[in-house]
Amino acid sequence: MNVAPAAFPRSRPRRLRSLPALRRLVAETRLSASQLILPLFARPGRRERRPIGSMPGVFQLSVDELLKEAETAFKAGVPGVILFGIPASKDSRATGAYARNGIVQQAVRALRRELPDLLIVTDVCLCEYMSHGHCGLVEKGPRGPVIRNDPTLALLARTAVSHAEAGADLIAPSDMMDGRVGAIREALDKSGFTDTPIMSYAAKFASAFYGPFREAAESAPHFGDRRSYQMDAANGDEALREVALDIQEGADIVMVKPALAYLDILHRVKSEFRLPTAAYAVSGEFSMIKAAAARGWIDERGATLEALLSIRRAGADIILTYSAVDVAGWLKAGA
Repeated sequence: MNVAPAAFPRSRPRRLRSLPALRRLVAETRLSASQLILPLFARPGRRERRPIGSMPGVFQLSVDELLKEAETAFKAGVPGVILFGIPASKDSRATGAYARNGIVQQAVRALRRELPDLLIVTDVCLCEYMSHGHCGLVEKGPRGPVIRNDPTLALLARTAVSHAEAGADLIAPSDMMDGRVGAIREALDKSGFTDTPIMSYAAKFASAFYGPFREAAESAPHFGDRRSYQMDAANGDEALREVALDIQEGADIVMVKPALAYLDILHRVKSEFRLPTAAYAVSGEFSMIKAAAARGWIDERGATLEALLSIRRAGADIILTYSAVDVAGWLKAGA
């Protein structure tokens, strides 16, 4: 907006900042618990709550404990969870990802049974289930191991169908293999899940902010890195091309990940495509605030809410955040 101050000679913006009620009344951006999704890590066993050292307050959870965590979130006003799995064993074909009784499939069935109104989102990737920690099948190449894009698509599609069969409401592929949204959409449709939507990690960058997550999901690659399939942090135009391709292949919601370091990308994606848009406030963002707050350097509540508001302001309709339950409580208390 390009309006000269002289056009409003008697206006004083500070008048509307003088009272909390006035500030809330004129707030341009709203943050609500209904916009949040809580990530949860499922692992085998019973009564298991394994703390994740780099993510205070976050745990690997057996299904019985995961049910409790999800119920707490739902009662707090958080409408949904996204599930990541830590299998009992791993192999070179990620068989635990699409096993009928895989850990995520078990968790989905239990949540569907006990919390029928909860939105269940499942992350579709293979890295947690691969013995080598990469998101796709690996073959020997002339310069060393190579991640094979096209052969991986069938496994991703098979995983997505297994999640839908277990009762997942929303499928979220995060692997960044080219063509995976189309392969998953086709497989879901052929299996009778034409109404199951896809939330694609459409612009997922190779990021240093994923470190704590890799501890949580036990998914660090055993060789090399993921820069051959995740996006380069320098590339904004490429991000828009990636998003456009996923939309063409059938994505219903698109996601930008990470959030805070890529707010410009998030804004461009929302402005360009006007599709429901998600952003993932990733583990490193969460852990930085937690660590600084633990040392008394910043206020955890204030910093968390400010960060999430910036994500909403940039254009996110949906935010995946490990702070979802805390945020719901703070908002209810009138923070």
